[in-house]
Amino acid sequence: MVAAAAAVVMVGAAQAADISGAGATFPYPIYAKWAEAYKAKTGVGLNYQSIGSGGGIKQIKAKTVTFGASDMPLKAEELKEAGLQQFPMIMGGVVPVVNVKGIAPGQIQLDGPTIAKIYLGQIASWDDPAIKAQNPGLNLPKTSIVPVYRSDGSGTNFLWTTYLSKEDKEFAERVGANTSVQWAAGLGAKGNEGVANMVKLTDGAIGYVEYAYAKQNTLTYTKLKNHDGKVVSPEIKAFQAAAAGADWANAPGFYLVLVDQPGADSWPITGASFILVYSQPQDGAAVAEALKFFDWAYNNGQAAAEQLDYVPMPAAVVAQVEKSWSTVKAADGKPVWSK
Repeated sequence: MVAAAAAVVMVGAAQAADISGAGATFPYPIYAKWAEAYKAKTGVGLNYQSIGSGGGIKQIKAKTVTFGASDMPLKAEELKEAGLQQFPMIMGGVVPVVNVKGIAPGQIQLDGPTIAKIYLGQIASWDDPAIKAQNPGLNLPKTSIVPVYRSDGSGTNFLWTTYLSKEDKEFAERVGANTSVQWAAGLGAKGNEGVANMVKLTDGAIGYVEYAYAKQNTLTYTKLKNHDGKVVSPEIKAFQAAAAGADWANAPGFYLVLVDQPGADSWPITGASFILVYSQPQDGAAVAEALKFFDWAYNNGQAAAEQLDYVPMPAAVVAQVEKSWSTVKAADGKPVWSK
């Protein structure tokens, strides 16, 4: 089970050869699984701080870690200004989770405008007509809704607020889409771990987490109405459907947001998690070690990813990514990566 209160999670004992990284909590479950297998195979561990995408961006810019991890991709101009490059490592889905007595996982469905109004404080009870209309026959209690949101700067926030901004004009104007926003209502919690725990402990709560956290914490997830107006469940085939149309080849700096993708089977809050490294790192050997790990994960970690309902990057995208690594160069001008 994911540790609910963990602000910083360490995988593997810290050793001189271990890889250091920090950032997104969204991919932590699969990074931990990969790290365990990689350490058993190579003896090299991963020291990864699961602190949120905002923290990961700050730490890589401060040069305190070998790589940063973010679920909000940086645009090409920001990458260039910071001397960074990014690549997508894994894809997955953000899901709404609720704590409503008598409601089982997947039993309740919602749409974007309804969730936006909940987070604006305009829908305050689970028996509200807007919720009942989408769930005829479901016995919804007159329980107050407690919206739970990420209090830290996070890519999960970015995906969630991007989705709600697309679905509701007022939400877009009052709250907007970003890693950190000024919420109109609710309780804050840190990390996917914190939101999962807060929802689990709060009667009437609604929150949003990466799907692996919903599964591992046995949370009640909801179905969603997607871009095509179809009601879909959060599962790997729905995340895969959303990811299928991703045009990585024409995305400068691999900048791509997969929210609200068309397709009858697409999950509407799908996103990629990205890795950030310096194009000219101070420690080329450390970056080379990190790229070896990511290469291993791309080529050996697909089954583990799918077990946790993440979507592995397609082979063609992996080839594009690894080609981009040739531009990462040590102080002597030589590439740090070679296959």
